[in-house]
Amino acid sequence: MLGALFPGAQHLQNIHPLVVHFPIALLFASALTYVIAWLTAKKEIWGWAALWMLGLGTAGAAAAVGTGLYAADGVMIAPSVRQHLLLNHEHIMIGVLVLSVILFIWGWLARPLPVRGGLIFLLLLGVLLAAVAIGADFGGRLVYDYNAGGDACSQPIEFTQ
Repeated sequence: MLGALFPGAQHLQNIHPLVVHFPIALLFASALTYVIAWLTAKKEIWGWAALWMLGLGTAGAAAAVGTGLYAADGVMIAPSVRQHLLLNHEHIMIGVLVLSVILFIWGWLARPLPVRGGLIFLLLLGVLLAAVAIGADFGGRLVYDYNAGGDACSQPIEFTQ
């Protein structure tokens, strides 16, 4: 059915690639919106927008981690690629999920904008974004260097530096 709606999806080994981009976009947008909230006079409206994006990004991260863990064993990659890329990607993105849950709870308890400890909150958002970028880089390498997302070329491709 998915292939009928989205013909390109028929080449996917799993649905993980379809959900990963939403949390990436929402978590980055949330961080930017929190910065805008702290810099502007309209803190409350920007704070609420940032909190909603953080919540949606966290929910998306949970979906991405869930679909990734479900799909991990079935991804057709060489053991060397699994060891060097997939496991790092998995561990970093679980960390992203945990940190985004912590930040969302903190943001919710201090809604709409964490004032006490605000600088620490922003610094942790920066750590979150760095982890998202690093984890996404591992995921991108899996897909584009080792064809982990589809059946466009023969498998397995061995890991190279």
